[in-house]
Amino acid sequence: MRLSFVTVDVFTDSQFGGNPLAVVLNAEGLSAQQMQAIAAEFNLSETTFVLPPKTPDHTAQVRIFTPRAEMPFAGHPNVGTAFVLAREGECYGRPITGDTLVFEELAGLVRMELSRKGPAVTGAQLAAPQKLAIGDTVRLEVVAAACGIPVAAIETNHHQPCIASCGAPFVFAELKERRVLASARPYVDVFAQHLPKDLVAGIHLYVQNREEIADIQARMFAPLHGITEDPATGSANVALIGLLARLQPKPDLRLTKVIAQGFDMGRPSLLRALAEKEAGTVSATYIEGSCVPVMRGFLDLA
Repeated sequence: MRLSFVTVDVFTDSQFGGNPLAVVLNAEGLSAQQMQAIAAEFNLSETTFVLPPKTPDHTAQVRIFTPRAEMPFAGHPNVGTAFVLAREGECYGRPITGDTLVFEELAGLVRMELSRKGPAVTGAQLAAPQKLAIGDTVRLEVVAAACGIPVAAIETNHHQPCIASCGAPFVFAELKERRVLASARPYVDVFAQHLPKDLVAGIHLYVQNREEIADIQARMFAPLHGITEDPATGSANVALIGLLARLQPKPDLRLTKVIAQGFDMGRPSLLRALAEKEAGTVSATYIEGSCVPVMRGFLDLA
């Protein structure tokens, strides 16, 4: 069985920056076990598998795997997969026309809007498949121990560390200083004891410290998913922008932020985040970014 794949770097306009992604274009017939094994072989943060849609009006069914687990939804895999399919021009023999793609995923339908520079596709924007959901708070001591930072470094004036999701749950914790964010390191044993992967995907740390290139700097650790650190996490940042909008006192607003991630691991990434809030409720959240192609090739399965 021969599978075609393409790799792209997502949330960047330069090769070897951003978050790398492998997209398997003709995954029909693969079992979940085979997909998991292929994702482990690529050993990237995530690998996507493109399948025919169950509903003809949709573009494709997309399954997303980290090296260790399937994800119900993720950001950079959707942006990268939309970019790849648009450049391919078809999906299972059906032409891709216009700028809107709809992916069927475990978390629901993910609507993608392509970004262009002239006629060339340069990236995509995703609309989160689920509205913002805020879960339990997480003890300061757990976050501090899991990330190797002092308890006093966690900012609590705006919110306590908490679980939030727009399709994939993460722990969100704001830090007071950029230097502490740069010093953070994940401790797998703490994750395993307090933050199992069936509870959350990982911990997303962030600092609101406007710099020339971004409004926010962030880092995401998900060691139980085989991701020591993720260069860019659309599913976390799309929930983060929703959380920040929810915390704003205005009942109606349109909040935009540029979020930098991956800078402390040598994979600089920029994500453009947007949240819409109506009558005190966050009604929609979006993440947009650019992509660049890197490789294409074949997997020959015995």
